[in-house]
Amino acid sequence: MELLRKGIGTFIFFLAVNAAFAQTNQAALEAAFSKSYVFEKNSDFSASMDAMKKVYDESSYEMNLRLGWLNYNAGLFDESVIFYSRAQKLKPYSEEARFGLILPLAALGKWNEVIKTYDEILAVSPNNTVALYRLGLVYYGRKDYNKANTLFKKVVDLYPFGYDGLLMLGWTSYFLGNSNQAKVLFNKVNLYNPGDKSAKEGLGLIK
Repeated sequence: MELLRKGIGTFIFFLAVNAAFAQTNQAALEAAFSKSYVFEKNSDFSASMDAMKKVYDESSYEMNLRLGWLNYNAGLFDESVIFYSRAQKLKPYSEEARFGLILPLAALGKWNEVIKTYDEILAVSPNNTVALYRLGLVYYGRKDYNKANTLFKKVVDLYPFGYDGLLMLGWTSYFLGNSNQAKVLFNKVNLYNPGDKSAKEGLGLIK
């Protein structure tokens, strides 16, 4: 019985020590994030990153995500890719990390990887309108209007009176030679934003 009491006492002691350590560690993390935010607000990204690196833990999703963002803003795109990729591996279903990763990939001109990342988001969330719309813009920029049309159409199916989707589906329809549909869509844009400059331009091109 005495041995059991000692064992319980030792167990309680270690619990107390671990709890105290966790509180101390949490306080240090909060202080580091707080300093980092202050430096970021002043556009001092180097100091903001240094604040995070003092407590950096490679297994922390939050720290990798934060450093991905800060490196991107500092123009360190390759480093940003590394941190965002680590975050994404730690949380495989994270859309947040993938959307972050797309930023430096686009800045580096790695458009095939950008497309791949958007496809990964859509594989998990097929109706993610942000991914659908932005991937549509990539294909539109490449003049691959058929693929762009499929994506913008889905955006409009989900948000029938959404400005961005209507406008881009209108322009994509125009370049695919579907003038009647383009006219309908541009007119809907004008209902959302009367006198819209882009919609007016599109309508002016339609004979």
